[in-house]
Amino acid sequence: MVRSRQDGSPKGPLPEEAELVRLAKSGDSDAFARLYDGYIERIYRYIFFRVADEETAEDLTSQVFYKAWEHLPRYKPSGAPFLAWLYTIARNAVIDHYRTRKETVALEEAIPLADDGPDPEDQVEFHFESQALRVALHSLTSDQEQVLVLKFIAGMTTEEISRQLGKRAGAIRALQMRALQALARKLEEEKEVL
Repeated sequence: MVRSRQDGSPKGPLPEEAELVRLAKSGDSDAFARLYDGYIERIYRYIFFRVADEETAEDLTSQVFYKAWEHLPRYKPSGAPFLAWLYTIARNAVIDHYRTRKETVALEEAIPLADDGPDPEDQVEFHFESQALRVALHSLTSDQEQVLVLKFIAGMTTEEISRQLGKRAGAIRALQMRALQALARKLEEEKEVL
């Protein structure tokens, strides 16, 4: 399972990020472990929202950090936080996942087992709402979808998104506003169909 930060630190880059990256690049695995602990939850959430499967999200998150460790000597700080580099790796991992995946059904889904978990009706409703949101998100432009995912799923600030995407903060706010309006229209259309 994905480990999460319990220290209540802010959502932005780790305060000691530059030093941790420098140490990790020189082979200090403890420094990389601190970067991992600081960013694992955000990378996992970003991936999970895009693949909607815990096991796949965990696997892809592991791959992201493995690739980051493997390619760390080639990492060059460019003014953007280390987290932005991790999001780029995560985005590419999700794209690669969809390019190469084969449709399968988990055994648990094929043969439902009785348990004391949530009400099946609530689960079905949540599944349909989540699916409708994913479909609506995919109907947006690539930039609009990415801004919403980075803002509301990854929890990035407008300034962080601006640096990540190489756009001005005002452009990011405008993209976010248009994306939310388009998303609301799409969800309303879906609601009317049902």
